[in-house]
Amino acid sequence: MLPCPWAYVHLGKPHHIHARTPSKAAPWSKTGGLGDVIGSLPIALAERGHRVMVVIPRYDDYEDTLDTGVKVELLGHSTIAYFHKRHKGVDFVFVDHPSYKRPAGLYADAKGPYGDNQFRFTLLCLAACEAPLNLPLESAEGGSKTVYGQDITFLANDWHGSLVPVYLAGKYRPHGVYMNARSILAIHNLRHQGVFPPHTFHELGLPDNWYGAVEWQYPPHQRQGSYAEEGRSMNHLKAGITTADRLLTVSPGYSTEITTFLGGWGLEGLLASRASVLSGIVNGIDEDEWNPETDPHLPTNYSAADFKAGKAANKAALQQELGLPVDPDVPLLAFIGRLDFQKGADLVLQVAPWLMSQKVQLVCLGTGTPDLEAGLRWLEATYPQQARGWVGFNVAMSHKMTAAADILLMPSRFEPCGLNQLYAMRYGTVDRAVR
Repeated sequence: MLPCPWAYVHLGKPHHIHARTPSKAAPWSKTGGLGDVIGSLPIALAERGHRVMVVIPRYDDYEDTLDTGVKVELLGHSTIAYFHKRHKGVDFVFVDHPSYKRPAGLYADAKGPYGDNQFRFTLLCLAACEAPLNLPLESAEGGSKTVYGQDITFLANDWHGSLVPVYLAGKYRPHGVYMNARSILAIHNLRHQGVFPPHTFHELGLPDNWYGAVEWQYPPHQRQGSYAEEGRSMNHLKAGITTADRLLTVSPGYSTEITTFLGGWGLEGLLASRASVLSGIVNGIDEDEWNPETDPHLPTNYSAADFKAGKAANKAALQQELGLPVDPDVPLLAFIGRLDFQKGADLVLQVAPWLMSQKVQLVCLGTGTPDLEAGLRWLEATYPQQARGWVGFNVAMSHKMTAAADILLMPSRFEPCGLNQLYAMRYGTVDRAVR
């Protein structure tokens, strides 16, 4: 339920939550913290008695999902199909369309963001709106099949899901649909706003009088390139912020930061005007998945009682697995995250020569921009006895690194909350951030 899309919560007696995420959900698709949240929060809500649906793209032909046989035509020309998997009391619904099958990456390839991303996530938002109306699912294990219906709460996440509250207000309610539904927009990273040329408004399937909801004038200092030179654009996140009933961020501090010039990325004025419905809730972690006592990915499980021995055993195992000298006295540093400017991966590479002179070992795991991926390969090639750069994302390796490392590096230039720090504390690993 979350990151990029929504959750539906029934406002009546039992609560029904339809969570839809346009981007990702662990374990099926994941590139970072958003996928973790989508994979764990809905389950926690279901355990509290809510009926929860998560809607995400079918990025691959997942073998454990079943075709529901339900197809819906959207935008007048695109037919989507729904696949389903009930997992830990949650209805995970996968939207099937050819535009989602991109082996190079979920949002982008080496050349940059996909040119049809607006279409892909517009389709996802509409599919999320249609799912509660058209998709009969079991209300409990072995129960009769019913649709979720209209009295629900949508939880949308980031720009990818921001059109959900807009569609509720501009497309459905004028026809008497979703009159009692409510919408919540969760902002995980304000930097990514879903900005597109204004002439593509007709691709959204909204009435003409709703152009103002998505219209955006760039601040002068942010204008660069083509349509942005005049400051005119469409901004999906701005539209969601304007129309959602409630706004959430992933920490109280970030909810304040985004209303300031330094943290608002041009939307600080709009967010400040909606401060009465803006809240910050600290991210949480899945304590079953991230538990050093039971973690199946670790060579040696451990608890607070034997954490020193457990950490040492996992450190030695990781050093051996990665071909580094096995030395308990050498500080082992780790970086796990997206390779981009915000996460500060370039800062790690800049200080790498100095770090290597301090006789430490450094292990990095992540995927992102081509130049930073090349930087990880350079790091390993230049310091083969001290460094490893793993380009890609590997769940098992992220767990092993968190358990084995003495220090987790968090060089983010800004961080809305940060799940990796929480994982590190859970595993007895010191995290170091920048100021």
